[in-house]
Amino acid sequence: MLTRATILVLLVAISLIGFARNEESLEQLIARADSAPQGERPALYMRIARQQAEAADKLYQEGNTEAANSALANAVTYSGKASDASARTGKKIKDTEIALRKIAEKFRDLKRSLPFEDQAPVQQAIDRLEKMRTDLLSTMFGKKGNK
Repeated sequence: MLTRATILVLLVAISLIGFARNEESLEQLIARADSAPQGERPALYMRIARQQAEAADKLYQEGNTEAANSALANAVTYSGKASDASARTGKKIKDTEIALRKIAEKFRDLKRSLPFEDQAPVQQAIDRLEKMRTDLLSTMFGKKGNK
């Protein structure tokens, strides 16, 4: 049984290997996103979410379910941060909604390729992403009708 620390170290190592061609490491990108002006955060958080979604996909395909579940959770977490920042600032709402839809589609495709016992976390991630999309769409269109 792997400990959380081992899983985290493994995830970080895999993320760094997978994104070595990027000039910015995952940790640097996270730090930059957390300290960026509010209007820039949605795009940066979505970039992190996309990277983590790619890592989850690769890890599932390699059979590393525990690390894949961790990357999946990170993808959802940073998608949520992007969604919250976008709704709060009113910036990049449509871009964030589109990115959320694309990640949810990627996870739907991924789910179909997994054994049944590994599908539940992926479905939960899809459900959370769809809720975020719905909330952003409500932010975009709901308020205009009420004014």
